[in-house]
Amino acid sequence: MIMRVVHILRKYNPAEWGGTETAVQRLFDGLRPRGVTPIIYCPRIKQNGVRDPLAEAGCTIKRFRACVPVLGISRAEKQQMISVGGNLLSFDLIRSLLKEPDISLIHTHALGRLGGIGLTMAHRKKIPLVVTIHGGVLDLPAQVKQDFDKAGSRGLEWGKVFGALLHSRRLLPEADAILTCNHREAALLQRKFPHQRIQVQPHGVPMHVFEEDCREQARAAFPQIRHKHVLLAIGRIDPVKNQGWLIERAPAILFKHPDALLVLAGACTDESYGKLLQRRIDELGLENQVLLTGGLPPGDPRLIGLMQDARAVILPSISETFGLVLLEAWAAGVPVLSSRTSGASALIRHGENGWLFDLADPQPFHEALDRMLLYPALAKQLAEAGRKLVAENYDIHVLANRVKTLYEQLLEEKHALRHSSRR
Repeated sequence: MIMRVVHILRKYNPAEWGGTETAVQRLFDGLRPRGVTPIIYCPRIKQNGVRDPLAEAGCTIKRFRACVPVLGISRAEKQQMISVGGNLLSFDLIRSLLKEPDISLIHTHALGRLGGIGLTMAHRKKIPLVVTIHGGVLDLPAQVKQDFDKAGSRGLEWGKVFGALLHSRRLLPEADAILTCNHREAALLQRKFPHQRIQVQPHGVPMHVFEEDCREQARAAFPQIRHKHVLLAIGRIDPVKNQGWLIERAPAILFKHPDALLVLAGACTDESYGKLLQRRIDELGLENQVLLTGGLPPGDPRLIGLMQDARAVILPSISETFGLVLLEAWAAGVPVLSSRTSGASALIRHGENGWLFDLADPQPFHEALDRMLLYPALAKQLAEAGRKLVAENYDIHVLANRVKTLYEQLLEEKHALRHSSRR
């Protein structure tokens, strides 16, 4: 039996591809062979000619009109809110979901008002609702929470009344299941909602994609990396990803390792931060030692080749609820260093398959990086331990099968509940 599942995304712009987009794409890749057809609902964007990986994979994508319901802020501020977690409102989505036929289940990857619309429609259609938390709700550093609160305090938010009507604050307590990739987030949620079904659902990696040698494609696209010790940071250019911390460490790194090249791979989702980053690179005279690649599509041979060519993948994030890039680096055979976020701490066994460091104390970071560059046999040993972990625990098909099993259980329970209510 074909299962038609609506997936609600808060944002889908192929030009700003990141970890969330990669995670949902791989989930869909794993679900489709198992008879689950995803119908993706996401906000409209200006067509920019960038290839659409989800459409190319055969996914049905339906775009709806949405807005940031806040008065008194600039267009740039609204765009920034959309990029990093704005609480959107869409009357168009309500109408579209009402008309969508033969839906088995709604799976929202958006919280707030869009998630509330999913909840309202699931109640109306008497079908299950699943919520996936991608960016963290309870397990967030204080600085990130302050930034979200600060962003939400600007302007006059006229959408609150609609959020109340849509029961957006009831999304988590009334969902049929909540998925999170983070064990700590799951524990905090279970404590707050003790009667809820909460499942840890890690992101998956297609190992075979990272085993094909793509280094020549990367070298052809970015000739600067030839004969260099590439130190690669992957992630959208955004304050949470914290590339600026790495730029400040760069002079000390290059003093000890003059053949190093710092490569920042990711689309810029915060224009002011991107400009600040470039200005700091210029001030430090690092124009020839730092390469910004811009956004690279998922599975792009250039990105995979950059990983395979790298001496290390570095993740300096302030907050990282999972750390998919760590799994990808291991799959590509590369050692990793990461800040002590909850996601990275759950994946990395310090000194066994990678290194963890504290952002407030850079010295251990420099010591770990020195060991990685000066002792390649040790680096290879740690990378191999990580690769084994990925192969055994994070295959996309195994993880997708867990989601399908959950869908089937929820549908069966909903059917049994409807049947008993008729008696």
